[in-house]
Amino acid sequence: MDEQIMRGRVYGADHDDPDPGPRPGRTYRELVGGPLDGLLLDVTAWPASALTEQVALPTEIGRYGPGGRATYAPRPGDPGRWDWAGDLP
Repeated sequence: MDEQIMRGRVYGADHDDPDPGPRPGRTYRELVGGPLDGLLLDVTAWPASALTEQVALPTEIGRYGPGGRATYAPRPGDPGRWDWAGDLP
C-alpha cells in the first residue's frame, strides 16, 4: 500500500493511544470522505468477499450522532480506498 496511506490514524484506535497509526504486517483501507475521512480501516482478518462490499462503521461523529453508522464502499479501480456512501441511524 502507498506510503502516504500508511501514515494515517487507524479507525477504532483509542484517542489516548500514543501510537494510533498502522502496525507492520497488517492490511488497511483508507476511508475517503464523510465523518471518518482519512482514517485507516484494518481489514487484515477480513475474508476476500467482504473486501468488495459496502460496510457500516459505528461512529459518534456522523449525521446521527451516538449509535449512528457511516457507510463506505470500495472505490472502483482503487480498492485501497473506500469512499463514503452516507450515514445510517
